[in-house]
Amino acid sequence: MTQPTAEQQRQWDEQGYLVIEEAVTGDLLERVQAAHAHWSEKCRSGWLERVEAADTSATYFDIPEPFEKDLVFAEIVDHPSWYGLLKALMGDPIFVAPQVRTVPNWPVSYTSWHPDVGPNRPLHVKVQLYVNDVNDGAFGFVPGSHRELHYSMPYVHRLRSMPGHKVLSGKAGTAVIFNGRGWHAAMENMSGAPRRSIILIYDERTDQEPSDRFEAAASVCDTPERRRLFNLVDQS
Repeated sequence: MTQPTAEQQRQWDEQGYLVIEEAVTGDLLERVQAAHAHWSEKCRSGWLERVEAADTSATYFDIPEPFEKDLVFAEIVDHPSWYGLLKALMGDPIFVAPQVRTVPNWPVSYTSWHPDVGPNRPLHVKVQLYVNDVNDGAFGFVPGSHRELHYSMPYVHRLRSMPGHKVLSGKAGTAVIFNGRGWHAAMENMSGAPRRSIILIYDERTDQEPSDRFEAAASVCDTPERRRLFNLVDQS
């Protein structure tokens, strides 16, 4: 498995994020793209009905229960491009949730600047995989904001007014790994096309009990390590 270089470790410690170019390529990327496009379209009408009923946001859409739709979404959870890095950075990660997301072309973001967890919570890490090419309307992160010393951030009315932020663009197959304590935001998508990504969420393992939450992925959890990552009940 891939281990962090000295430079990657330094960047992670100091800035709180890593960008892995060409993390997913070739046939696997094509499978991910095809599954994302197919199920996004298949589930689109249900999302629009919920939007019309004011039950959900019109600014982004997640495929519901993605592991039940296509197991390729589960197969990438421990992809070697980032899983070795996660183990080195987190010790014993536990998978928390997938978000198979589409962001329509829209001049307003669905988020403001925020951290996912407070500075005293166990380590919370996300991997965002770009499924299509993402240029200016991408993911924003404030380097260094994951450190407790920098936890208090200014409130800004416009996303691009946040001091010190970076917009992390990339080609399809690029992965962005970031510390959930850091301040981040989905930037406005004004590219003219939907932005498709997969956000994989991991926590530092504490005292979680095994569960059947991800039983839909059980058929591809064919090793003890993968079953532990998905927190499935041991079969032995």
